Amino acid sequence: MDLQLSGKVIIVTGGAKGIGEGISQVLAAEGATVVIVGRNEADNLHTVSQITGAGGKAFQVAAELSVPEQCGNAVRQTVQAFGRIDGLVNNAGVNDGVGLELGNYNRFMESLHKNLVHYYLMAHYALPYLKETKGAIVNISSKTAETGQGNTSAYAAANGGRNALTREWAVELLPYHIRVNAVIVAECYTPLYENWIRSFPDPEGKLNSITAKIPYEKRFTTKEEIAHMVAFLLSERSSHTTGQLIHVDGGYVHLDRAL
Repeated sequence: MDLQLSGKVIIVTGGAKGIGEGISQVLAAEGATVVIVGRNEADNLHTVSQITGAGGKAFQVAAELSVPEQCGNAVRQTVQAFGRIDGLVNNAGVNDGVGLELGNYNRFMESLHKNLVHYYLMAHYALPYLKETKGAIVNISSKTAETGQGNTSAYAAANGGRNALTREWAVELLPYHIRVNAVIVAECYTPLYENWIRSFPDPEGKLNSITAKIPYEKRFTTKEEIAHMVAFLLSERSSHTTGQLIHVDGGYVHLDRAL
């Protein structure tokens, strides 16, 4: 299926590594110009090089998204380079383990800035250009907002906020023909996830216990599977889909994990 993304300019925050890198690669393969926004310029350039080396189109902006001014700058640099924005993928964030018992106000607020506030800011700054193109927004979110995980209050709260903003923006942006959806991730094996697994006394045992609870095929979701859903939601092939929280998780959240 041709997703008709050729020539579209799409920002992907955190688009150099993990799930974001998978999204960047898939969008580029569909013909989009991908603008990777992330704090580490070397990581950004590495993924840009991979994409361009394969014949795709990519650009990068180094930005610390927890700093509001840098969100606005990322949008300005994109428009200066390409003159338009057709899509925004809010993806950057980290499950940083800021819990209730051992957390504190400063860490909690820092985590919200790392995981939620820049979703709002990137959409706010990109909105005038998305209005011009009748573009689309996809927010990447996590099952922690629905299931809980333990010792990650700030991250769970941020993802609850991501889900709420998805629905709110879908309503607010109806007059501008801008669709807004979210992809909810459960168990996807990324470098950050691997670091978390390694924090346990028996990493292999912990990994096996999680895998066994994923109903569909007893395996982790791949970043490419998430990326393909993102690409579809950004495309006109999903032209009447908005305000949806779509779980790409092998049934982890909604099916009985005792299956």
